[in-house]
Amino acid sequence: MISFHFLNSLGKYNGVLLDNTTRFTCKGKPVHNFVTSSTFSEYTVVDEIAVAKIHQDAPLDKVCLIGCGFSTGYGSAVNTAKVKPGSTCAVFGLGGVGLSVIIGCKVAGASRIIAVDLNSDKFAKAKEFGATECINPKDYDRPIDEVLTEMTEDGVDYAFEVIGNTGVMQSAFKSTHFGCGKTVIVGLAPSTATITFDPMLVLTGRVLTGAFFGGWKGKDDVPKIVSDYINNKFEFDGLITHRLPFEKINEAFELLRKGESIRTVLSF
Repeated sequence: MISFHFLNSLGKYNGVLLDNTTRFTCKGKPVHNFVTSSTFSEYTVVDEIAVAKIHQDAPLDKVCLIGCGFSTGYGSAVNTAKVKPGSTCAVFGLGGVGLSVIIGCKVAGASRIIAVDLNSDKFAKAKEFGATECINPKDYDRPIDEVLTEMTEDGVDYAFEVIGNTGVMQSAFKSTHFGCGKTVIVGLAPSTATITFDPMLVLTGRVLTGAFFGGWKGKDDVPKIVSDYINNKFEFDGLITHRLPFEKINEAFELLRKGESIRTVLSF
């Protein structure tokens, strides 16, 4: 089985289960859950709705990625955007979720997948997963949306912002095709952030939407995604760059902060 994250009925992460209780204590004080899952524990108690039964042959040390990050990126392409075969996509941000978007675009049959990131060291991995071109905004003296518009003759069909930067969200939106482009916001911006844009971008037919968990219904869709992985519909093993025992969790966080890992799997 695999537990996954979801919003509770109040739309807030208040650290308790749906019945407003927590089942753990430490020295007499309640220990709250992290988005109702508490995945940094060997055993946990979760709401029934937060558990999905998956294929018995699924390798847990790999399909654990389907619990959130991979499904969010992959689903943003195949489920939320519904990328069409032969289309052109731009993916802003090449972390684990951004790379998962690329995998989704490839599976959907996109003919051009343009990866965008300020760190060119990430380009090799992006191409490994299906990016056809990689560009670094620092290499240009004009806005990156103008660069993409020129590269694709009037803009990309689909753009994905996978960073959580409102400035990049605007660039992604402006990089899409006049009249029919679609932008999916996947990145999580700070809670105080706001975004503004020229309303003409919408009036001309462009679409701006968001994606939560890739548009999937966890309890129903997670088992299907796991089965698709087992049946080789997609490959994501390369997202796992490190494996460490749980006792070295702080080392795993440090690898993440330094940008040296994409996904680190911790084992008990």
